[in-house]
This record gives sequence, structure tokens and C-alpha cells, in this order.
Amino acid sequence: MSEFIIELKNVSRYFGSVIALKDINMQVKLGEVHCLLGDNGAGKSTLIKTLAGVHKPSEGEYLYEGNPVRFKSPRDALDYGIATVYQDLALVPLMSVTRNFFMGREITKGWGPFKQFDTQRANSIAQQGLADMGIHVRDPEQAIGTMSGGERQCLAIARAIHFGAKVLILDEPTAALGVKQCANVLKVVAQARARGLAVILITHNVHHAYPVADRFTLLNRGQSLGTFLKSEVTREQVLEMMAGGEEMEKLEAELAEFTRIDSTQAASA
Repeated sequence: MSEFIIELKNVSRYFGSVIALKDINMQVKLGEVHCLLGDNGAGKSTLIKTLAGVHKPSEGEYLYEGNPVRFKSPRDALDYGIATVYQDLALVPLMSVTRNFFMGREITKGWGPFKQFDTQRANSIAQQGLADMGIHVRDPEQAIGTMSGGERQCLAIARAIHFGAKVLILDEPTAALGVKQCANVLKVVAQARARGLAVILITHNVHHAYPVADRFTLLNRGQSLGTFLKSEVTREQVLEMMAGGEEMEKLEAELAEFTRIDSTQAASA
């Protein structure tokens, strides 16, 4: 058995003549938070959809526990224990916490035409599942629309863990959240790692990623800038690589030149 639960070897993804990903190498361990960083348009969304079974690699190998896999759909990936929590969360605001927790996987009681949703048992499981993640719900039958954005993120994560996820892919889980809500979500991420799950955290915010991440992979225009252990890079180095150190220096030089020209024109006037 491989020490990595997921490995990508020279994976590329093309959409016609458009190169979305090119020669991506990535390794993910259980009990580790692997942070996927990149600016808008870097290829993060295409990569996570490839990991989640939405897209098939055009080239390269996708290995799960050391064995090549080729998922036909996200359901295939989910059957392997690869769960993805997207930004939209796939929750229904007017439905209860419990109904959202079990949506598509309802537990029932009775038989035949008398079979019905087991509300009492489901409420107990949902409430305990959220409590394990540090979210204490007074009434599991309350509408999920009454919960904060951070609490809804935590519910989606708790739901994935309850249904057997081994690999948890989180797409920008702290986007548009306040400071306290971000902290709560990152605590849940740390708890998932402590349970032995592999977490792939996608973000463009280094300040949210750095405290919980064990390993970083940086993307830029569909290509990998490399993978680094947290012990190998500082927060500032990660920020510089994301921003593109050379590009920023060139921009600063151009701005300085514009300022000099403006000053010269103002003096001559």
C-alpha cells in the first residue's frame, strides 16, 4: 500500500485547444491538510473537479492508495471516500438541519408503503455529528437558513465525515466569512485531520491556510510551482510565490517610472 492515499502523476486536462492543467504532480496523505493555493484562473477549480471525478485527466495518472483509478462520475469518487464540499454547499435553506444532513441518504423506519423518514433517530445523529465538530444546535429541526455561513460550512463538512469520507476536498471554505466564522471552520478542518482524514483545502488566502496546512501545492496558470512542506517555507515566501515575485518587481519598476515621468511633467509645467 502506498503511503499516499491520492497521487497525481503528470496529470493534464485539456478543453479543446485550451490547456487548463499541465503536468500536475500532487501527493496527499491521510492525517494531513494539503493546501492548494493559487490566484483566480490558476486552475484550482479544474484540479479539484478532476480529483472529485467531474473531469477525467486528458493525460497522466490518477492513483488511489497506489492503484490507478478513472472515475466515471463524482458518485464513483464518493464511493471511494472522496467527498467534495463546494462553495455553494448544496444545502436547502428552508429545510431543517437534519433534513439537510441526510439529504439523499435518508434513514427510514417501517416497511413497504408505510416506510417513512425516522425523524427522531436522524435528529439525534445529526445533532451529535455537529457536536463532534464543535457546533451545538439547540433544535436540529430548525431551518438551516437560520444558521451562520460558518455553521453551514461545518454542517457540510460534518455530513461528509459522517458518511465515510477518507479524503475531504474543501473548495474555498472560508470565502466570504467573518473572522470568527473562519476560525470555527479552520478548527473543524484541524479536527478532521486529527481523525485521520486527508484534507485538501483550496483557497487563495494564505493567512487562512498557513495555520492549519501541513503541505502546500501552488498553481499558476494551470501549472504547478511545486509542493512544499510547511517546515520548508514561511508564510511570506508562500505569499511571494503566489503573487509572482518577478512580476511584482516588474510592476513596481513600471509604477516608479510612471511616477518619475509625472513628476518631470509637473515640474516642467
